[in-house]
Amino acid sequence: MASLLRPTLRAVATRALHTQTAAPTTTPSALSLIRSQPSHYVVASVAGRKYLLTPRDLLTVPRLKDVKVGDVLKLSDIHELGSREYTVRGSPTIPAEQVRVEATVVEHTKGRMEVIFKKKRRKGYERTVRHKQTYTRLRIGPIDIVENAPS
Repeated sequence: MASLLRPTLRAVATRALHTQTAAPTTTPSALSLIRSQPSHYVVASVAGRKYLLTPRDLLTVPRLKDVKVGDVLKLSDIHELGSREYTVRGSPTIPAEQVRVEATVVEHTKGRMEVIFKKKRRKGYERTVRHKQTYTRLRIGPIDIVENAPS
């Protein structure tokens, strides 16, 4: 049984070796390879947290107080840019001149009702605290990879 599987595994491994392309050596060549791919993603920091984002994503973050509905935010802290086959990681971020990602503020909303019950036994102390966390929803725009960006 094992002898029947060996030729197919060897053939698959040989085929995989012949279909691999050489890895790019410079950042501009890596960016041009990613630009040639059909879909892109970025890992960006928004409000102090990292999120994996693709175009047209709807992102819910803790409330951003200084923005209004309809404002366009430029995401400058981009840690990683990639496609299906290639990835470029920044150290710690990719320069803003090489990749542009914009997010539009869609709405300010509140989460579900949180109920916090506090009690101290044998003291008669009971408190119920209710609150709704506020959030901002962002729509991610297209990911633009600049062609002739300085490295």
